[in-house]
Amino acid sequence: MATVQQLNRELADKIAAEAKWNPLAYPGKFVGTANGQVVIVTDDLDEVDRRLDEVEPDASKTFIAEPGLDTNKVHEIWRFR
Repeated sequence: MATVQQLNRELADKIAAEAKWNPLAYPGKFVGTANGQVVIVTDDLDEVDRRLDEVEPDASKTFIAEPGLDTNKVHEIWRFR
């Protein structure tokens, strides 16, 4: 049986593949998942963080993806709780 982290990662991979195939699908958006399901899609990273906290307080069961992110560049992400 897949763990919650695996489910979130698989979902994020599917979303990333869709974004590569269709760059207009998630332009400048963040996608927040919890327990293997999409919870929020928005351009506000703080909003994603707040919503995920509401839905699933255990951060190990959540995942934030940025589908349009250029993975050939180095990006730094900071998250404070």
